Amino acid sequence: MEFSEIEYQRPDVEKLKEEISRGIEAMKEATGAEEQNQWITRINRLRRSYDTMENLCYIRHTIDTKDGFYDEEQEFFDRTGPEMTGIVQRFYQVIFDSEYLDALKNYRPRQFFDLAGTRLNLFKEEIVEEMQRENQLVSAYDKVIASADIDFDGKKLSLAQLGPYLTHQDRETRKASHEAFSGFMASREAELDGIFDELVQLRHRMALKLGYRNFVGLGYDRLGRTDYSSVEVAEFREAVYREITPLSNTLMKRQQERIGVDRLLYYDLNFAFESGNPKPHGEADEIVESAFEMYNELSRETRDFFKRMKEGRFMDLTAKKSKAAGGYCTFLKDIGMPFIFSNFNGTHSDVSVLTHEFGHAFQVYSGRNIEELELIWPTYEAAEIFSMGMEFTTWPWMEKFFGDDEERFRFLQLQNALTFIPYGAAVDEFQHQIYENPQMSPSQRKQIWRGIEKKYMPYIDYGSNEYLEGGSFWHKQGHIFQVPFYYIDYALAQISAFELLHKYQKDPGAAWQDYMNMCHVSGSRSYTGILKEGGLSNPFVSDHIRSIIKDIESTMSGFDTRKF
Repeated sequence: MEFSEIEYQRPDVEKLKEEISRGIEAMKEATGAEEQNQWITRINRLRRSYDTMENLCYIRHTIDTKDGFYDEEQEFFDRTGPEMTGIVQRFYQVIFDSEYLDALKNYRPRQFFDLAGTRLNLFKEEIVEEMQRENQLVSAYDKVIASADIDFDGKKLSLAQLGPYLTHQDRETRKASHEAFSGFMASREAELDGIFDELVQLRHRMALKLGYRNFVGLGYDRLGRTDYSSVEVAEFREAVYREITPLSNTLMKRQQERIGVDRLLYYDLNFAFESGNPKPHGEADEIVESAFEMYNELSRETRDFFKRMKEGRFMDLTAKKSKAAGGYCTFLKDIGMPFIFSNFNGTHSDVSVLTHEFGHAFQVYSGRNIEELELIWPTYEAAEIFSMGMEFTTWPWMEKFFGDDEERFRFLQLQNALTFIPYGAAVDEFQHQIYENPQMSPSQRKQIWRGIEKKYMPYIDYGSNEYLEGGSFWHKQGHIFQVPFYYIDYALAQISAFELLHKYQKDPGAAWQDYMNMCHVSGSRSYTGILKEGGLSNPFVSDHIRSIIKDIESTMSGFDTRKF
């Protein structure tokens, strides 16, 4: 089956709720753990059908945010999602109220019960309207970003299509394109501030109604963080500031010398080489063909899976107008296939995004037969190990995409990965301060952001750009609007991906087996349990961070940047 052939049908939510409710009542009447377990399986099947159609709608809506039909269907899911959350919460409650709970735990992974227990705290009928409004506001943010229609270089461009100009070899072109980008964002500044302000207020109200002190605890529970708390995250951020921020500063000073500018400005940060950043050879179709050859050679499993993705067209990769920003991978559970969404724009990030999202896709496909919806995906910080790890696992094949520029690409990818970690910490610290102080005004939030930027990334110089110097850069970071606190996950996973790279350089076969071991368990283990399956260190231990970063510094020192 090709993706385009999948028939969309709006779920009959009332019928689904009725059928799940009957299953819940049958669980209450069950005379043993085995019978209850059978009803859990039946209820999971019903839940899968809604989830599949919800994700199918989301994919088609984000491919074209101006498609009237799927715009209306997205509004339907924004409205009915909280209702489904409510009935699933009843399902969890019956499990934990069961007199057979101890016996039930012999049938399913511990992680299922840990996540279900956490999610019991996430819902009351009193917050349904707030949940619905939250969904609407997130959709409104997505539409604002997708609405960009910028006049540049004689063309009308979306934000993604502006991408190649942002790293253009000509500095004046870079500057003009960045000004065009931030100019669009500034033109919608009041609207974005309004959306976010309402999100903060309603998330705080929901947290109070659910018995939390503020949204921080609720945000963590939403993400299923069972292995650590905000205390460990704060310690991790401090380790990043201590161990990685100085290295990032050094890398940016070297970049300033390399590209020959007397003052490194914000529009120079992503321009790494005087001769220009490496670019992949060919258009999207050629990149996909090169990836097909690469995954043929990597392993039998990746060969067979990428063939299915390619032949079924379970990918939409190229930037176009009205398409949502960014990249993601999602999963159609009743079809048993993931879908990769991205915005190729002719830059080196096209290859990084494809390998990144393929890592997600390969993991979730590996776990496709896991029955529990909660366990097909790992929690976010573990899920990103699969994507970032795949970026480095594919290093030996970069010549297929970049030819003689393969070494420049590898160096740039490492530098970007290192300098990203302090940014990830900055986004996380910003969110903690915002939700611990929800009464802040939009202007106060911007002051907080600019101060945090200066702490973790002191090399950033916005020159005369008032919008960015005023503290509004974070408007472009969709995660802050869409999934609060989902960002430090990338920084944690990047440390683990560095460790995988080091292992791969020493013993590719053993490193790939570690990766496959993690894929086999998918989300059926907690974060630290998945680390153990992959033989990976815990990033919350600062000594581990220091050791891993030293290994990466050693790898970077092996590049002769004079040739770049």
